[in-house]
Amino acid sequence: MNARARPAVAADAAAIASIYNQGIEDRVATFETRPRAVGDVEGWIAGPYPVVVVESAGEIAAFASAQLYRPRDCYAGIWEFSVYVARDSRGRKLGSVALAALKAEAIRHGAGKLVSRVFLENQASRRLLARNGFREVGVYLKHGRLDGAWRDVVIVECLLDP
Repeated sequence: MNARARPAVAADAAAIASIYNQGIEDRVATFETRPRAVGDVEGWIAGPYPVVVVESAGEIAAFASAQLYRPRDCYAGIWEFSVYVARDSRGRKLGSVALAALKAEAIRHGAGKLVSRVFLENQASRRLLARNGFREVGVYLKHGRLDGAWRDVVIVECLLDP
């Protein structure tokens, strides 16, 4: 595998939006239903939390991003994260490359833990996260609605060693 991770720049916004929108369309990775525009992603990249991309064969094939978990001071250093891989690049370990880069950036910025939620039936993501040091903490039942149906999610976390 010839892949390289790096911090995202504004010029990556269209590729990131395209990959994220595939995740929205697939209905197995996010509760979001509104496609994201390039301007939305430019805001993520310009924000205070890291966004990393994985280049493979000259194209952006995956990304991972972090954001604020909760605004209360007691949660400082805990970040929520997401990782997405382009449909035609799945199964090539690019999600692992993205997660490793995001974890390194999170440590560099002083984060101590990454957390997220994954649809219970999303076995590919659950395997990816387990391979990359995330543990499943528990299940939120009926955590949110997608297309009118309640969905359960697995809570995941990874403690970061500085």
